[in-house]
Amino acid sequence: MDVRQLTYFLAVVETMNFGRAAEQLHIAQPSLSQAIGTLERELGVPLFHRVGRGIVLSDAGAQLIEPARQVVRDLEAARAAARSARGLQRGRVELVAMPSPAMEPLATLIRDFTAAYPAMTVTADAAFTPEEVIQAVKAGRAELGLLGAATPPRAGGLRILPIEDQTLVLISPPRSGESPTVPARGRAAGSGRVPVTREDLTGARLIVSKRGSLMRQFVDDVLASGVDARIVVEVEHRTSILPMVLAGIGHAVMPTSWAPLAERAGALVRDIESSSVLRIALVSRTTALTPAARAFVECVESYVAEHRTPVPVRPQDR
Repeated sequence: MDVRQLTYFLAVVETMNFGRAAEQLHIAQPSLSQAIGTLERELGVPLFHRVGRGIVLSDAGAQLIEPARQVVRDLEAARAAARSARGLQRGRVELVAMPSPAMEPLATLIRDFTAAYPAMTVTADAAFTPEEVIQAVKAGRAELGLLGAATPPRAGGLRILPIEDQTLVLISPPRSGESPTVPARGRAAGSGRVPVTREDLTGARLIVSKRGSLMRQFVDDVLASGVDARIVVEVEHRTSILPMVLAGIGHAVMPTSWAPLAERAGALVRDIESSSVLRIALVSRTTALTPAARAFVECVESYVAEHRTPVPVRPQDR
């Protein structure tokens, strides 16, 4: 068994089709089939079951995926280290991110990282729940994961690096569109935005994501409390929410990471008086990371140190 065979195996796993995998690898399909057959004979077990014209993973094949990914990644780490004897020059950061953290702080993190390492590439795959992020990192589909959850996630065997907490905001159509009545009151400290309460959502038409997010839980709690608001759209992909708000369809409860883009697009953004907080964290393996992933983690650590809120000094401590 060698790395080439494992690379071929993972290509077939990704496509679940020998023809497409061969095209992806730029080899002839018979050569790919022969390599997989040789690997199966060496292991003494089938990795795929042929079902009609398709294939499905065998139990042995499913068990091989994570070790194979780790072997291929370790080889890439060795190659990257050799190429980067005078410093990190080339490489790829593979991460998976949930939608809200992918707005911010991911945009700022990638900006800082690519400024420090111009020749590096960042690949960001999508996940929609903290559990999906954790499983992707555990399974080796990505080295790093960026997630947001109401409470710190349980990720046994992984390192959790807290980044920041994001409060909730109400994103509404431009003032010319639908907007719930907001009582005249002072602006919220810090943000400069007028705050709203749960009761201010009375009569509002709401755009929400499917259940599983902190924001959807907040809306469900508001409705359960007796506030006369109504869900008019439920979407799978949260990236669809802002365009719908801008089209005047309704309002959305989102983390503060969405506020800058929403305001630039012309939406009305207000803070929500709530104790709900989305806790953003970076997840990584505790085992050796590639040089590229290590550099990205260091970038995140610098971001955390720069944005950490200083603890006030009491007079008696001076």
